[in-house]
Amino acid sequence: MDWLMCLRGAVDYMEEHLLEPVTPGEIGRAVHISPFYLQKGFQIITGYSLGEYMRCRRLYLAAMDLLAGEGRVIDIAYKYCYQTPESFAKAFSRFHGFPPSQVKQERGRIRMFLPFQITLSIQGGESMNFTVEKMEGFKVIGFEEVIPMDKGYELCPKLWDRLHSLYFSRLWQGGAPQTDVDRAIIENGIGMCAVCADDEGQDGGFAYMVGGRYKGGPVPEGLTVRDIPAADWAKFHSIGPMPEGLQALNTKIFKEWLPINPDYDWAYPLNIEFYTEDMDYEIWLPVAEKEKG
Repeated sequence: MDWLMCLRGAVDYMEEHLLEPVTPGEIGRAVHISPFYLQKGFQIITGYSLGEYMRCRRLYLAAMDLLAGEGRVIDIAYKYCYQTPESFAKAFSRFHGFPPSQVKQERGRIRMFLPFQITLSIQGGESMNFTVEKMEGFKVIGFEEVIPMDKGYELCPKLWDRLHSLYFSRLWQGGAPQTDVDRAIIENGIGMCAVCADDEGQDGGFAYMVGGRYKGGPVPEGLTVRDIPAADWAKFHSIGPMPEGLQALNTKIFKEWLPINPDYDWAYPLNIEFYTEDMDYEIWLPVAEKEKG
């Protein structure tokens, strides 16, 4: 799989289907990669989710149509996949800063949003600190939520904050476990890792688990057990403040390492973050060796 070609293919597909309702799953299938993988990489590299990109392109083209007098507002709204003229007008006003009815008077303020040109940029000269290790399958247990793809950097830390307030601050300071959930946290080391995974039926989002290695025993209500298959894992190590350092490492992997790595591709849509003390952490990706042509 050529990572950059997949991103370019995704842009081409979206451009061809701007007048149709398109889901991330359909875009992923068109370029033959997981929607999870596609959305994660696209947002890291471009700064936009797939949905945001299509919305911005539609609203720019809608302004061009209105400026050219190619239809009434209601016609343009339906053309660009809005259910009502009211929802179109609100989105148009947020994007351009004025309502559709004023497009000719405000032509100088129309916000331009042209198709993306995906290119490779080589920056810096420092190699990334990683190893590749073959591992047997294992299980993790933890608190799992479905997170919208474009809200990951915002909502994942909030889940950690809630769990710290409810459980971790008390238990990690030596508090005695009082419930089945408390005991499962202590016994399985819940909080030592986070798992991001693509699951069926989560078009536009991903499963995010704050977890630990499952060691067997009861699974209290509110916790989930997930199987992690055997794989070769690329393990990227770093140290720094949380969550900023971890997010920066994640961005570097998807923006720099995956696009140009000559030996490995991401094997399937899952990655794991492991944490220790002193702001020490790793990101694990399951990888497969590229076929040598």
